[in-house]
Amino acid sequence: MTDTQHTKIQREVATGTLSQTAADLQDERLIRNEGLGGAVQSFFGRVRRGDLGQLPVIIGLIVIWAIFTVLNPTFLSADNLSNLVQEMTPTGIIALGIVLVLLLGQIDLSVGSVSGLASAVVGVLAVQVGMPYLVAILIAMAVGVLIGLLYGFLFIRFGVPSFVITLAGLLGFLGIQVWILGANGSINIPFQSWFTQFAFAWFLPPWVAYLLAALAGGSILYGDLMRARRRHAAGLSTTALSITLVKAISLAVVLAFVAWYFSTSRGTGVMFTLFVVLVVLFDYLLIRTRWGRSIYAVGGNVEAARRAGIRVNWVFISVFMLCSFLAATGGILQTAYGQSANLQSGTGDVNLDAIAAAVIGGTSLFGGRGRAWSALLGIIVIFSITSGLNLLNLNSAARYVITAIVLLLAVIVDSLSRRSRAAHGQA
Repeated sequence: MTDTQHTKIQREVATGTLSQTAADLQDERLIRNEGLGGAVQSFFGRVRRGDLGQLPVIIGLIVIWAIFTVLNPTFLSADNLSNLVQEMTPTGIIALGIVLVLLLGQIDLSVGSVSGLASAVVGVLAVQVGMPYLVAILIAMAVGVLIGLLYGFLFIRFGVPSFVITLAGLLGFLGIQVWILGANGSINIPFQSWFTQFAFAWFLPPWVAYLLAALAGGSILYGDLMRARRRHAAGLSTTALSITLVKAISLAVVLAFVAWYFSTSRGTGVMFTLFVVLVVLFDYLLIRTRWGRSIYAVGGNVEAARRAGIRVNWVFISVFMLCSFLAATGGILQTAYGQSANLQSGTGDVNLDAIAAAVIGGTSLFGGRGRAWSALLGIIVIFSITSGLNLLNLNSAARYVITAIVLLLAVIVDSLSRRSRAAHGQA
């Protein structure tokens, strides 16, 4: 790469006009490719360099769905898929927070306990104290934010590993949850409340779902066109219009098909829609904002990020706060879906499923690589396995074994990809 090209890429990174993948590859030729043929060439170039993205999990998901459909055709029915996406949403939102922490090369082992504590807070305040549900929910979310702030302070002030901090949090907040719930250990949420109806009975009308699908495609089109305009104004190469159109139209068509298929059953759940909106929002924040690019920089190399002028401490604190906030949000939604706040809230498989979903979805354990979509794809894989095995009347033993194998394969793929990138001179 010539000095001129290197300077140009540095300018693109500084102005935020270069995508995270291209910046990591430091290869301007991937950007100069035009048209669909160039896009395909760029894709295979990234794969050869070990930048697999979500490709392995998408292939794995197709294989899993194909196997379970052959064994039981009911698996891909609209009824089963509608139930699947509703059940996975609370844990999926928790997994979204884990993705953020893993991007920094850290871990949060307490998300299950934080979600259980938030569940207990909502149950006690709304049912026993008599507060409006919205007020109780906001207080529970604030508790999550404060917990994340505490984690961030302990991490940057005393240098305690996040593994130890959050392990202590797992035990401590579980104890507080037990104390808050009291002797009975369970608080039932009235089914008639809007809180539980939100999780059970609120589904989008088909026309609203189609409208959201069109808006999603339109937002992709608008965002890419505005980005191309900024790059053109800066004298930089731009993506061909044909690629932008194909992306926008494909997304709108796929989402419209999903909305139509769900409409043959109960429809698209509002709670699941909230999950997808959160994934889209955080993916935008990670890819298109200075804060998001700072997360990737810190996860790739903390010292280099600090010398580049990034406020590393603020990045750590903000991510821990968001992770605990999302954990609390997931616990609140699980309370609504389960119609109860009890001692089992946030325990069991919540921690394992959330962490496994983030890793299986394509987030690197080594930091610096992953997307918000990892949470959605990973949780679909885990709950697809659970749903498929339930339809085959197999017990939880098989689910644990299969999930463990899938998780191990995901880590192996991540390690091999990292080795391949190192061989090609990538970070």
